Amino acid sequence: MSQLVIPAGGDKVAHDFMALGALVTRLDPGIVPFGQADKYDLHVSGGEYNVAANLSIAFGMKTAIASAIVDYPIGKRIEASVRQSGVTPYYVRFKHDGVRGPNMAIVWSDRGQGVRAPVVFYNRANEAAAQLTAKSFDWDAIFGKGVRWFHSGGIFSALSKNTPELVISAMKAAKKAGAVVSFDLNYRAKLWAVAAAEEGSDPEKAPAHAAETLREIVRHVDVLIGNEEDLQKGLGLKGQDVESKGKLDPSSFFGMMESVVKDFPNIKAVATTLREVHSTNRHSWSAVLWLDGKSYVAPTCELDVYDRVGGGDGFAGGLIYGLLSGKSPEDALRLGWAHGALLTTFPGDTTMATLDQVEAFAKGGSARIQR
Repeated sequence: MSQLVIPAGGDKVAHDFMALGALVTRLDPGIVPFGQADKYDLHVSGGEYNVAANLSIAFGMKTAIASAIVDYPIGKRIEASVRQSGVTPYYVRFKHDGVRGPNMAIVWSDRGQGVRAPVVFYNRANEAAAQLTAKSFDWDAIFGKGVRWFHSGGIFSALSKNTPELVISAMKAAKKAGAVVSFDLNYRAKLWAVAAAEEGSDPEKAPAHAAETLREIVRHVDVLIGNEEDLQKGLGLKGQDVESKGKLDPSSFFGMMESVVKDFPNIKAVATTLREVHSTNRHSWSAVLWLDGKSYVAPTCELDVYDRVGGGDGFAGGLIYGLLSGKSPEDALRLGWAHGALLTTFPGDTTMATLDQVEAFAKGGSARIQR
């Protein structure tokens, strides 16, 4: 098994990190249920974009996003947030017809409260990002500028029959350019059921359709992000019943690494968060990393959660920063664990943390007032 090699940085590198994915708006009524809500906060989000934004805002890295944008007011609002985050955009632009789209997708997600769980649903009808194809971007030109790390995910891959081909074409160009390639499985049953139906398959066969698609993508990946449920449902790997073990027990996750390496010898690292949900606002939080055949476990802390959305992307951002910065595996894992924890204390999907705050928490800092 080959080891993970991190490309060098420097002035000749345009982007430390490049993401490919859909940009979306998340409408958030806070703790008010949707049926009674009449006010919403708007957060610009996207599983892949969130990692790029986190790396730029909290860690000062040079990041970019390749995505679709629609030339209408919602698109302009999204563009403004991307600029504010310091992420360099590579857009394929679409015109809105004034009635039906194409559209920037909407994710509806409340925060829940106490024993009431958060609620998430989508409006991704006629989404611009789903219309992207393998020919939408000149990857040789983009990677020719210098890119150290490329990242995409399972949510974007589920949007249409074209997006997996686009992801694979980008990964091939990234590998050719010497970049590390990562992928967040982010298995979403609702999205894959729709994807299967659009392909003419029985929605009940969605897991098989998802596994076939994701397995082909993961053959091009160096670093995989996903828990044991993602690995089982997203890649069709056999493992222990995810409900039979404690949520913070890493043994079932590490126990699957033999299956991962057997089917995907190209994989050099797998990482995920571990979360025990006691209530919507109280979680036990840890994380694990398998890298170059060795296993690492982060501490466990108790989180008072304000908004849980984006915590996993916060973990990914901190972990990737640590690896790109030449930190030890233990320190990289702790940075991911710390940043993911901090991100759940902010509203919205992207970070408001500083590097000092992340490093202090990673070293065992506390919530005592800073004077």
